[in-house]
Amino acid sequence: MPGPFDLASRRKPASPAPAEDVARVEELASREAMAELLGWFARRRQWIDEQHLMLCRIPAPTFQEGPRAEAMAALLASLGWIAKIDRAGNVVAQWPSAKPGPLVALTAHLDTVLAPRRPEDVRMESSGMLLGPGVSDNGAGLAALAALARAAAEIPLAFPFGQLLLVANVCEEGEGNLSGMRYLCQQSPFAGRLGTLIVLDGPDVGHVTAQALACRRFEVQLSGPGGHSWSDRGMANPVHALARAIAWFCQERSAAPPEAASAWNFGVIDGGATVNAIPSSARVKVDLRSQSAAALEEMAAALAAVFERSAKLENEQARAGRVSVRIRETGSRPGGELPQDSPLLAAVRSVDAYLGIRAELDCASTDANVPLSMGMPALSIGAGGAGGGAHTPNEWYSPEGRELGLRRIALLSALALESLPRP
Repeated sequence: MPGPFDLASRRKPASPAPAEDVARVEELASREAMAELLGWFARRRQWIDEQHLMLCRIPAPTFQEGPRAEAMAALLASLGWIAKIDRAGNVVAQWPSAKPGPLVALTAHLDTVLAPRRPEDVRMESSGMLLGPGVSDNGAGLAALAALARAAAEIPLAFPFGQLLLVANVCEEGEGNLSGMRYLCQQSPFAGRLGTLIVLDGPDVGHVTAQALACRRFEVQLSGPGGHSWSDRGMANPVHALARAIAWFCQERSAAPPEAASAWNFGVIDGGATVNAIPSSARVKVDLRSQSAAALEEMAAALAAVFERSAKLENEQARAGRVSVRIRETGSRPGGELPQDSPLLAAVRSVDAYLGIRAELDCASTDANVPLSMGMPALSIGAGGAGGGAHTPNEWYSPEGRELGLRRIALLSALALESLPRP
């Protein structure tokens, strides 16, 4: 029988899953300890909301996650977990009965694009909705880690927590270049033991990210002699060359027939000092993404070519001076994909069928990029609830429906743990 929670509200299953796989989930959910754990999330709703608010009020912009990491480590330790901060700044926690052998890592990133300037910038409405930077991305994931940590402490017989690794990692956003996840998977003491990684990112349960969207980021710097806007008129102008290159690139990429789903974004532009001075420098930061490694490489080559061509034209038209171009790669997120016959993908489909979750497979850039690029079983899912306005000051999160996401995480983690070789 299912656990002690309302099955009447379960949505109609959408993802195909063999009946025997769904039956396995039903059997798992009917076990006394697991049934108690699945009902625990609703009983501790207020506590989960409080931890969510507490963590989000601690600023954690990329590269400055330290205070939030310390708070997360202290929270996990207070719940009985052995929590440490590793060399990369990640919080890693194991149950005291941790055993040698392969592990399932449940992860959520600590950092946010924007950070509150004061604790009051993140608040909870009387309705329970949270408002403020990072409450959805990725306050939802961190709150889920905390919820599972306490549930495990209070119901330790639900499944083998000794092979579960909880990770609150750094540097997922912006120019962090996934360095926290890279360290975990490639250099940390746990790197060789990771059997499965389940990444919690945002609240939406309607997606399963099983394909990693490759991404490359560049900073383009244009330099020139500068001068007075009148007396040095006709001097080669870095801003003019930069603006022309951006316009050309966007026009040419938009007109080209797409070989694969791709995107480009000129996200930061600066240059010059005052309106009546010819700039001596201009700079732009560019984000390129594609589902195809070949298309991504071609876009990067086209970017370099269009800036060189624009600088050449600027120099040919100028009465004096020259513009030079320097392109520096600032980040690269690798691509990868979970095979369609992966046991992990089968597990999430069977859990979703049991819980009535309608989820679609998607392609996105998340912490799962790193393990997927290494051929490791990994995927990214939402932690439950609803949210919007990510990466803006008006970000919001509603805990309505959070328990569905938490039950999904618990069941998927349990299946992944049970599929590991016994130490």
